[in-house]
Amino acid sequence: MQKPEIRKIVTFEEETLVEGYKSADTPLRMFAVAAVVTNPWAGRYAEDLQPEIKAFAPVLGKLLTDKIIALAGGADQIEAYGKAAVVGLNGEIEHASGLIHTLHFGNFYREALSANTYLAFTNTRGTANTPIMVPLMDKDDAGRRSHYLTIQFAIPDAPRDDEVVIVLGGATGGRPHHRIGDRYQDLKDLGHDLNNPAAV
Repeated sequence: MQKPEIRKIVTFEEETLVEGYKSADTPLRMFAVAAVVTNPWAGRYAEDLQPEIKAFAPVLGKLLTDKIIALAGGADQIEAYGKAAVVGLNGEIEHASGLIHTLHFGNFYREALSANTYLAFTNTRGTANTPIMVPLMDKDDAGRRSHYLTIQFAIPDAPRDDEVVIVLGGATGGRPHHRIGDRYQDLKDLGHDLNNPAAV
């Protein structure tokens, strides 16, 4: 069976102590783990992506989940989570999407955190040092706006044209001093049922 060719693993972490000229009541840690992987479809059109997805995604999902939980200091430390992929210029956006938009990848992280929401995501194409944006949301409550966060970092030599960068991100809490409320108040103000799926 095929396995992903991983050139490097990159970790990112930041800790916010002061936000808006005011000390955070609790410092916010945000972190990410990225795998730089050879794109198995680079430079060609493949009609069926499933063989590589099913071979690569579980390996990457488990590897990155194990590493981000270790970086966080345990699964119980992660309140917000997300994922991202950046494909090099010889690849398609579909290649980035294929490796992260599958339960064979994301369920490792979701199940490790006993999470109930979907993983927020981005999938983009770019050159080496392209900004990697990992949107986060609360792992249990998609309407909890305090946990709408974004991790941004870059890898100076990745992705190469024939590579994909696959990323998981997490945070230990929400924005310091969050004060815009949650989506439920907006729904109430607009007269929507709180469970109305059309009210997004």
